[in-house]
Amino acid sequence: MAGASKQVRLGRSELMVSPIAFGTWQLGGEWGKFDEQKAIEAIRHARGLGINFFDTAQAYGFGVSERLLAQALEDELLEAREDVVIATKGGLRQIPGGVTRDSSPEFLRDGVDRSLDALGVDYIDLYQIHWPDPDTPFAETGAVLAELRDEGKIRHIGVSNYSAEQLEELSQTVPVETLQPPYHLFAREIEDDVLLWCLDNDVGVLVYGPLAHGLLTGTIDEDTEFPDDDWRSGSPQFSKANLRQNLEVVRQLTKIADELDCTLSQLALAWTLVHPAVHVAIVGSRRPEHIEESVGALDVQLSDANLQQIETVMQGAVTADGPSPEANSD
Repeated sequence: MAGASKQVRLGRSELMVSPIAFGTWQLGGEWGKFDEQKAIEAIRHARGLGINFFDTAQAYGFGVSERLLAQALEDELLEAREDVVIATKGGLRQIPGGVTRDSSPEFLRDGVDRSLDALGVDYIDLYQIHWPDPDTPFAETGAVLAELRDEGKIRHIGVSNYSAEQLEELSQTVPVETLQPPYHLFAREIEDDVLLWCLDNDVGVLVYGPLAHGLLTGTIDEDTEFPDDDWRSGSPQFSKANLRQNLEVVRQLTKIADELDCTLSQLALAWTLVHPAVHVAIVGSRRPEHIEESVGALDVQLSDANLQQIETVMQGAVTADGPSPEANSD
């Protein structure tokens, strides 16, 4: 895999990161049960393949995912801290039956301290607000982020799931260095405004869900049933009618991948990274072999003709809305 050791500059943050990041949402409990040891092996294998960028969040099990990541990377975090870029997120607070958005200064300060403890580190390379909070003035959120940066607890400031207008508003108080939005072949609405804003403002973009939460892995079919503790069990994206139509699109995309001698997942990841505003694709994995396949996407070259083929196929797709904290609450 010639591209495994490649690194890119993450926008104005100037962080040098691998174009494939290892995401840990699937290790927090919202994707059903998993083999913890295999997950640790997957994280370590990702590092061995040249991935230096790991994304997690306080809300991924409220410490569960962060602690598992820390366990997997324990030696390197102690002996070669500067070689690993750790991104986490805050601003979601537990309430009975789910979570709520909370980007108040008090809660963010507490969240940063909790994340530092769970990760076992002295600083967080990239701290992101998980979802915009309509009940807290953006100026207050920006001010506390600047304070945390100046105190050395966080080094760089980003957000997730923000619109272009929200990015602009928060940037009036503190420079936003990165954005983590949902983006994949079935969810492209951010192309018209958010990605353009980021491109114009040199904001680093690390997209989540590039494999459409499993739909673009080739492992889901009409008979797939998700357990109740997997958020996809209640998602319209995976309802029988929508799934049936999109699986036909997946079959056509697989033919294109076959022609390029790559897997469907590699095709989907390579397509995501073609966009000039996108620096990084976040891929979650619970098994070592899956992350190796993802890194292989860096060697896939898509021509203009290939991109046009994909555009034609996607005309038959049902667009998909991603998850939200409210939708995932009881």
